[in-house]
Amino acid sequence: MDISSIVLAQEAAPQGGIMSFLPFIVIFAAMYFLIIAPQRKKQKQHQQMITELKSGAEIVTSGGIYGTITNVKDDRFVVKIAENTKIEISKASVASVVTPAE
Repeated sequence: MDISSIVLAQEAAPQGGIMSFLPFIVIFAAMYFLIIAPQRKKQKQHQQMITELKSGAEIVTSGGIYGTITNVKDDRFVVKIAENTKIEISKASVASVVTPAE
């Protein structure tokens, strides 16, 4: 038996078509709806919160520093963290707004 008869005797693997890609499509869709979409929603809410902040708002930074906004600049806030102590922080470093306890 020569090599050409062996090659001709082998059958080609059957093509799965769309069914071979279906698991990848399902996994991608699940990742989108379980991870990416909620993350985008949370990011939009955070951006909305930052744009609505004004002087006098009490905030917490991503580093855990509590303070009160005294001045709003283009891309920064001036935050009073203690008597006679003010720092400038990036708007992106605001983690949350402190709501007064009732």
